[in-house]
Amino acid sequence: MAGLIPEPVTREIFQGVVEQSAVLKAGRKLPNMTSKTQSINVLDMLPLAYWVDGDTGFKKTSSQAWEKKKLYAEELAVIIPIPEAVLDDVNYDIWGEVKPRIVEAMGRRIDEAILFGTGKPSTWRKSVVDTAKDAGCSVTAGAGTQADPYDLYQDIMGPGGVIAKAEESGYMPTGVMAAVGMRAKLRGLTDQNGQPIFLSNMQGRTSYMLDGMEMSFPMNGAWDPEEALMIVGDFSQLVYSIRQDVTYKILTEATIVDPQSREIIYSLAQQDMVALRAVMRLGWEIPNPVSAYRASLDDYSPFAVYLPASD
Repeated sequence: MAGLIPEPVTREIFQGVVEQSAVLKAGRKLPNMTSKTQSINVLDMLPLAYWVDGDTGFKKTSSQAWEKKKLYAEELAVIIPIPEAVLDDVNYDIWGEVKPRIVEAMGRRIDEAILFGTGKPSTWRKSVVDTAKDAGCSVTAGAGTQADPYDLYQDIMGPGGVIAKAEESGYMPTGVMAAVGMRAKLRGLTDQNGQPIFLSNMQGRTSYMLDGMEMSFPMNGAWDPEEALMIVGDFSQLVYSIRQDVTYKILTEATIVDPQSREIIYSLAQQDMVALRAVMRLGWEIPNPVSAYRASLDDYSPFAVYLPASD
C-alpha cells in the first residue's frame, strides 16, 4: 500500500498547506525544529547610555538582557477513508482528489488555532486576536459598518483607528487580513463628496490595499467574522517552525472512531476500505521584543484587531 503514495506528493502537499493557510503564508518561517520544544531569544531589556560629567567623570555601565520564549510542536492530522474499489480503478486520479482536501483541512485548522484560538493545543500561546485585545490594541466597529462610511474610515485609518493601534505599540504594520464581508464595505466606502475611496473605476478589478499594505481575505473557512472583522499588524512578528513535514501512513485493518462519541465510523477490514493518515507537526510564537519605543509601555502588540459591533 505504501507504493500508492508518489514520492513528490509529500512536498507538494506541504507547500499547498503553506499556500492555503493565510497565517503560514504571511508569517515568518524559522528553521525547522529539532525537538518537540524550541526556545527563541527575545530582547527583554535595553542598554542605557549616560552623559559623562566633566573631563574626568566616571562612565556608567549598563546591561542588555534576553528572555526565552518557547515554540511547542503539536501534531495536526487527518484521516481519509478510501474504498478499495476506487484504488483499483487505475484511470481514477485519486491523488488529484485527495491532495486538495488534505491541504484545505490542514490550512483551515492552522489558521483557526493561531488567529482565533479555536481548537488550539493547550501548550500553544493565546491567539493573535486575544493577544491584541489583551494589549488594548483593538477597535470596536460602530455605525460605520452599516450607515456612516466616514465612521468606518476613521475606525480603520483615523488617529484612533486599528492601524494606529499597532503603530502605537511601536510596530509598522506590514499586512492586513480581513473577513470577506469587508470587501463590500470597503467598495462602498465614500468620501464626503460621495466619491469611492478605494474604487478608482468600474472596469478594472478593485485593488484592496490599506495605507500601502496588501489585504488578504482568507477563504478556507477559518475566519470567524463574529470574533474579528480585520487584523492589522507586523506579520514578521508571527513566527512558526516545522517539526515534521507532512507524512503519510496507509491504514488497512484499523477501526476509525469518532473522537468525541467514541462510536465506530469505519471498520476498514469489514468494509473493504483503506485509510490515508496524514500528519504534520509545527509550533508558533509572537516574539514581541522590547524596543526603545516600547520600553515605557506596559502592554504592546504587533497586531491590532477590528472587532465587530457589540450587541
